Amino acid sequence: MAEGKQPYDVLVVGSGASGGWACKRLAEAGLKVGLLEAGRPQSASNFTEHKPAYELKYWNLAPEIVRKTRPVQSEFACDEYNYEWFCNDLEEPYTTPVAKPFHWLGRLRITGGRTNVWGRICLRFSDFDLKSASHDGFGENWPLEYKDIEPYYDLVERYVGISGLAEGLEQLPDSRFLPTMGITCQEVLLRNRTKQKLGWSVIPPRVANLTRPLNGRAACHYCGPCERGCITRSYFNSAFTTVADALGTGNCTLISHAMAYKVLMDRDRNRAKGVLYVDRNTLEMREACARIVILCAQAQESTRILLNSANPQYPNGLANSSAVLGHYFTAHVRSGGGSGELPTYGAHPTLDGPNRPAGFYVARFRNLKNRPQSKDFLRGYGFVGDSDLTFSWSAPGYGSAFKKALLEPRAVVGVRGFGEVLPRWENFLEIDPQVVDHYRIPVLRIHMANSTNEIAMIKDMAESAGELLQAAGATNIRTFADTASPRWAVHEGGTARMGTDSKTSVLNQFQQSHDIKNLFVMDASGFPSNPCQNPTLTIMALCVRSCDYLIAELKRGDL
Repeated sequence: MAEGKQPYDVLVVGSGASGGWACKRLAEAGLKVGLLEAGRPQSASNFTEHKPAYELKYWNLAPEIVRKTRPVQSEFACDEYNYEWFCNDLEEPYTTPVAKPFHWLGRLRITGGRTNVWGRICLRFSDFDLKSASHDGFGENWPLEYKDIEPYYDLVERYVGISGLAEGLEQLPDSRFLPTMGITCQEVLLRNRTKQKLGWSVIPPRVANLTRPLNGRAACHYCGPCERGCITRSYFNSAFTTVADALGTGNCTLISHAMAYKVLMDRDRNRAKGVLYVDRNTLEMREACARIVILCAQAQESTRILLNSANPQYPNGLANSSAVLGHYFTAHVRSGGGSGELPTYGAHPTLDGPNRPAGFYVARFRNLKNRPQSKDFLRGYGFVGDSDLTFSWSAPGYGSAFKKALLEPRAVVGVRGFGEVLPRWENFLEIDPQVVDHYRIPVLRIHMANSTNEIAMIKDMAESAGELLQAAGATNIRTFADTASPRWAVHEGGTARMGTDSKTSVLNQFQQSHDIKNLFVMDASGFPSNPCQNPTLTIMALCVRSCDYLIAELKRGDL
């Protein structure tokens, strides 16, 4: 086992949304930071957003080739263009009970993590979300309020660049926006009629794509496939923003190909002293030492590290005196929605774009404050939607008749719900004692299933999608509600929850372990609940807040 020669002030595991911010904030404060990243460095030479399919070996028409090594990852944003960014599912498996399938997607092995392929929707949480237990009696409130996060939302948004439009919605606080990307004629119709007839808010996307230059990054040029990279750096990717800033200070060292295994402890002092990791290229065990350890590996990965770090003092997982580590696992449901057709207004489809990176959003409208409450389920959901002016690909006929029919434009609009999953003890992660991955690290066994609450919510998504489309005057309306589908919203959280009571939570409000003062977990693991809004903006804001707390504690000599 090779010993780390260079002790750092702080060791950060993971270079995604939170890991990048942790490195940037701490390195710019003058701390020496070591960044452990399981994947390889990201480079503009890997970006293929402008590469035509015919230049690929299989023209991106042989998905079974990708599925051979990435049968799970290929279900989300992973194809012949970028599959090498994702983990090899055969080398890095996980297990589930037969009756509880779960699709763990978005497992990136490249600097920037999921920010390379994320959907970039950026939505704030409100006090209604953070204190939801006070409204419906289920679960626990967050140990902080909106006013505690608000200045950090502001800070992150000014740096990231969020295009959008202020709407003044209580359940969806406005951000500091760049000019909006706007919506299509069909979406304007949908927006106006939905507001008039249903009182629901259809809004332009709040998305981390620039509409004007920012910090040396160019405005989006609407080429479309953001999941293949961005040569103009117009969407937020931590690899070329926060991580690059951290490295630019000279205070941050990137250690690539480093599969974190466990947190190393000084048991006599009850302090973390570093991380044991596996070099992915040589399979050699290595150690990196630091005064403070921060896990930002993503909810399941950070929890896996803590569970694998069990020792005689913490036999059920590190920092787990509460016994709740791994429990209350959440991930959004997205198995209900619908589609229909709206007027084309004389426009003609084209294969040349421009292609918006996002469509529109329908803010939560169920179970709000001072509104009628559903009798079937708690909490709520929002809709992510899009419209597309396209050719009539399913046109009948042959020859000239077929060509004429094919060119008839169709304006298709679709919505899909993203719903909050109640944090329940019986949804949990544990180590599978029978299985290790290619790097000899024990893997996770994931226990996740819908409760009656999620099933009722999914059914309501389909019903309300039909209402929404009918209100807009859509034709050929189709709805769906797949209550048996394994969720794959890639918005997991909750497995190392924050709280004020160390007997019922793992972390305090600054994402610091109750049990081990110099151990932090700054990804969505700490979420006491998982509101229906996309979580990445909140992950980043909380991370910066926690880093400021960490810096202040260091100055006081309390760490």
